[in-house]
Amino acid sequence: MARSSSEAHRGSSDSRVHDSAHSFRLSHSLSLFQWISWDMTWQCASSAPTMFTSRTSSTAGRHLLVRRASLLPSPHNSPSRNGSRRISNAVHFYQNKQLEAYASKPATRLTLRQLVYFGKYMNEERLIKSANYVRTELPVRIAHRLRDMQALPYVVVTQEGVAKVYELYWNAFDKFRRYPEITTLEENDTFCEFVRGLLNEHKSVIPNLSLGLSLSSPYLLPDRLDTFMRRMLVSRISRRVLAEHHIALTSFVKSRDHSAEAQENVGIISTGLKVQDSIEKCTRYLRKRPRDVEEDALSGPLSDADWSEVIVDGHKETRFAYIREHLEYIIFELLKNSFRATRAKHPTASVLPPIHVTVVASDNDVYLRISDQGGGLVLPEIKSPSDLFSFSHVRNAARLADARLGALRTLSSSQRGMTATVSEQIGKWQPDSEGDVPADGVNLHPRIGIGLPMSNIYATYFGGSLELVSLDGYGTDVYVRLPKLGKNLEGIEL
Repeated sequence: MARSSSEAHRGSSDSRVHDSAHSFRLSHSLSLFQWISWDMTWQCASSAPTMFTSRTSSTAGRHLLVRRASLLPSPHNSPSRNGSRRISNAVHFYQNKQLEAYASKPATRLTLRQLVYFGKYMNEERLIKSANYVRTELPVRIAHRLRDMQALPYVVVTQEGVAKVYELYWNAFDKFRRYPEITTLEENDTFCEFVRGLLNEHKSVIPNLSLGLSLSSPYLLPDRLDTFMRRMLVSRISRRVLAEHHIALTSFVKSRDHSAEAQENVGIISTGLKVQDSIEKCTRYLRKRPRDVEEDALSGPLSDADWSEVIVDGHKETRFAYIREHLEYIIFELLKNSFRATRAKHPTASVLPPIHVTVVASDNDVYLRISDQGGGLVLPEIKSPSDLFSFSHVRNAARLADARLGALRTLSSSQRGMTATVSEQIGKWQPDSEGDVPADGVNLHPRIGIGLPMSNIYATYFGGSLELVSLDGYGTDVYVRLPKLGKNLEGIEL
């Protein structure tokens, strides 16, 4: 017996609901790109005229879904009467030809020596060339990372944090690719303001990315998660280096300050960076902290002794060309860990054991060894010291600790954000003639487990290394190697 039209419609609707539920379950095992491709086939077969929305709790994640309508000619994605197209947005990323074009290009990687050589004899013509290099290079590097995010499983890319980072990257990519060629110094000044604005907007990237990938850890194998995070963070460093270097070069040209002191810095690179000075500066910052700053529920009351002394030995006059911000972040974070571990290991000591920093310079590299008596890296949640670099909860269970996730949420939603620098942690203070720091001038990041992984990435960015050696029950030795000659290309992975 033939069914009525209403019954047929109801049966067809029920079938689509069942298929839709099945598609959602399947989507958790597919990348977003694969999910959209598969789901489009299902939509065409069912002729469902509906818009897909996210079943996740992430509002931002809904922007990463593709409407069936957006893949067909419509008033929103067809050429306007004057032949121009509307500005594309994150919803259309799946088939975006501009993204494909930029992602197919290789990044033009540079060495530290090239950055110094080009910037050392800066003039107006070179500055315009630098501006246009930044303008055309950054969208290529961003495009590669957008493609990386699109290859993530659907359940990952819609996590809180990850979706926000995708939107920030997409907007930056779209703005850079549309930015016109720079031909004058006035246009370069405007471009620098534009870049500064994007740098400020992206302060939330590190905490958002760390939060999203921590929550996604159960859905990704450790190697894949860590590889993705490393690529994202290395690429982020590379873009900030290029952007901040160009802004610093612009400031130099405008200031007309050609003194010997000014000439020592080429953009953001210090050509005669004295390692001992950086160690002593970081030590002053950290020793100004309140003595109870490291007390927590796990450690309980700690010694009220002064912070450990830091003894520097070896080749103390070593100087080399390097990015000061990178070196000092590495030293700052490693010393911070040593200070904390030493105080926790000796809770009743009236005088805490010193921390030794040895500097050695060879023909090709500069080495740092930081040795403490903080008991080593015997932690129940890790099997190997290198697991401390991992963002996977399988290798480092602390990644899913409630306190850490809460701190990441707070930081990712704050205007402060995080740029992984020392300067953002020392507050706004003016040192006196001896470089002393007020006790309330140090505003450290919350304990979110970023310092050590970021130090490792900074160290390896230009071909260096960072190794942890645990003397269980006694202390830890950290070995840092940084290339001295500046011949290594940026460590970007495409």
